[in-house]
Amino acid sequence: MASMSLQTLLFIVLQVLGHVACLQEVSDRDCNCYVTNDTSLNYFTTHNFFDFRSLGHYARVPGPIEDPIEDSSAPLTSDYFHDDHWAKVWGIQRWNNSEAVASGDRPVLMVNSPNNIYIEKNTDESASSETFMTMRTLKFEDHQSAAEFESISMAYHFLSVRMYARTIGAPGAVTAMFTYKDDGKATKLVTVQESDLEIRTMDPKNKVQYTNQPSFAKGYDVPEATRNATTPIEADWTRWSVHRMDWTPTDTTWYIDGNQVASIAFQVPRDPSQVIFNAWSDGGEWSGNMTEGTEAYLQIQWIEIVYNSTGNAKTTDKRDANAASLLSNVKRDGEGCQNICSIDETTKTGTPVLVQGAAASRMPDRILGLGLAYIWIPLLLATFLI
Repeated sequence: MASMSLQTLLFIVLQVLGHVACLQEVSDRDCNCYVTNDTSLNYFTTHNFFDFRSLGHYARVPGPIEDPIEDSSAPLTSDYFHDDHWAKVWGIQRWNNSEAVASGDRPVLMVNSPNNIYIEKNTDESASSETFMTMRTLKFEDHQSAAEFESISMAYHFLSVRMYARTIGAPGAVTAMFTYKDDGKATKLVTVQESDLEIRTMDPKNKVQYTNQPSFAKGYDVPEATRNATTPIEADWTRWSVHRMDWTPTDTTWYIDGNQVASIAFQVPRDPSQVIFNAWSDGGEWSGNMTEGTEAYLQIQWIEIVYNSTGNAKTTDKRDANAASLLSNVKRDGEGCQNICSIDETTKTGTPVLVQGAAASRMPDRILGLGLAYIWIPLLLATFLI
């Protein structure tokens, strides 16, 4: 190998790069299961992608509604939110916290309004999209107007969910992406199972809070349940970044732009859950109290999720399987994961690529991902230079 010509070496390197680059873009109907690029080799059965980047015909910023009753009963802001692709997965919320205010648990009346979820034109300099979806929260004299949408299904059972998003606006608000489950006894915090990504606009712009709830019990904080993490350089929460949360049987792990920023194995949610996005404030200690007339926004260009759900015959719960046996089980499952796809190795966001299956049989080791190239190329170069 020491006498290998430079031309031969470059040929081999290009072959390896071509091997990595030739993954086939496919539609979801061609995929039985999905893998992500984490080290645990979890796999999932279902993929959804919601793209808000080219929706100019829906773009409209609705004016605020000052009356809390009218605010809550407002219609949806565009036909996009009536479309089945959205409406069969997500429900826009209208609930309020009036009972908590009446009991003294919350200082400010918060009202969720469909009027605060809308498609907006992207007017950024050198904008990376035509439009995005905005979730708005704003403070009136007598109430906080908020925004929330929840998955209609409560049967998500492990997932990887991502949003390309930013948070901007006045201090005193919270924007969030989280899973949620309770047993119906909402007065008892300990019944809640929840994995949170929360951005508080009163915090430094390079800090994000990650939590497996509850983080407060019997009058005390639970430090094992939460992390106040620092964002990667040049990725503060006012900038467009990919925020990702992976909920698995063993831990919840969070990433920003592909960099792991937190992982919590303590009190990982166990049971099927909802997925929720919101922008809110209730004037309390956690959110802070927004100044009257101010606003804050969670702006999202796209949301992508791969997940398992209860009742799906392909869904598996590999709590103690190592990577080798997991892959072996996938390969043997003729009724399940014949075609395995990735949403991470694609060059087109939202479009999966086939990494193992009938059309990828020439690449049996593609399940190892792009790391194959990063391992072999340096070794080839090192061998040549000896």
